[in-house]
Amino acid sequence: MTDTRANPSPARDRDAKKPLPARISLFYRQVIAELRKVIWPTRKELITYTSVVIVFVLFVIAYVTGLDFLFSKAVLAVFG
Repeated sequence: MTDTRANPSPARDRDAKKPLPARISLFYRQVIAELRKVIWPTRKELITYTSVVIVFVLFVIAYVTGLDFLFSKAVLAVFG
């Protein structure tokens, strides 16, 4: 049986031998390249998504507050 973990990929081994500034530079270049691939939302989409999230969060807050109120009344009724 062959242990595949004992043989790292050549590209990974080659990157590990580079000096730290070169690896940092490569990392930032790759981050910028990935950010250029992102499809950013339009202003209208951003406002819509933000509104939906805020309304949903307010709904959850109201729901949890209501449950807390009911449970606290139930506990006071049972235990006095």
